[in-house]
Amino acid sequence: MAVKKYNPTTPGSRYRVGNAFEEITTASPEKSLLAPMKRSGGRNSKGRMTMRYIGGGHKKRYRVIDFKRNKPGVKATVRSIEYDPNRSAFIALLFYADGEKRYIIAPEGLKVGMVVESGPGVAPEVGNALVLKEIPLGSVIHNIELDPGKGGSMARSAGSYAQLTAKDGKYGIVKLPSGETRMVLLTCMATIGSVSNADHSLESLGKAGRSRWRGRRPRTRGVAMNPVDHPMGGGEGKASGGHPRSRTGLYAKGLKTRNKKKASSKFIVSKRK
Repeated sequence: MAVKKYNPTTPGSRYRVGNAFEEITTASPEKSLLAPMKRSGGRNSKGRMTMRYIGGGHKKRYRVIDFKRNKPGVKATVRSIEYDPNRSAFIALLFYADGEKRYIIAPEGLKVGMVVESGPGVAPEVGNALVLKEIPLGSVIHNIELDPGKGGSMARSAGSYAQLTAKDGKYGIVKLPSGETRMVLLTCMATIGSVSNADHSLESLGKAGRSRWRGRRPRTRGVAMNPVDHPMGGGEGKASGGHPRSRTGLYAKGLKTRNKKKASSKFIVSKRK
């Protein structure tokens, strides 16, 4: 994985740091695994703006990703590593031995031609998916299920990974990318390895237009508004605006927003930093 800087031939390219896409092997996606994506532009069913700063953007199609890895015992060959406009990680196209094609989130180190599989008795190698019960302690994992059979929901973005630190009864102790340590049922699936495109955080768009291509409109600062529009608005001259807070008055720095009565709190061993 690598990023590249651009020669400042235009003002927008002066500060741009882009992805070199060295791992990408094809530019055309698998048509049978594409689905339409509808854009709302931040409007509800009545056409009224209910979410600010959303609109425009390049047309995209959704890539149907297999988060469940529910084909035990069937080997699959990696046919290509592809770019996905809907997520920060790269995706891998698998050709199964029975003829089926599926996309998965590509782990770091997965190459075209490699064979991956899932299910009981599978070796804990990069790209293979198996239940936590069969994964060795200390292993780096991603795409972790919270409920057996539901599909992976944790550690799926670029460069992220979790670590299986212990096994206690019917639960495994997993340290998540946020720093949180929580218990996960040992019957839940996870994939070996860390997610690809680890240098995604080093990229810089370089100009406002690239943000518009992604469907993000300019965001107005709260201190630039009037008092009627925002708690931090108003004042003579460039007033600081008081304590940083949201439009609805919730503090933006340090306020705990997690529900204390949330049922899953009993599975959290230590909170995130």
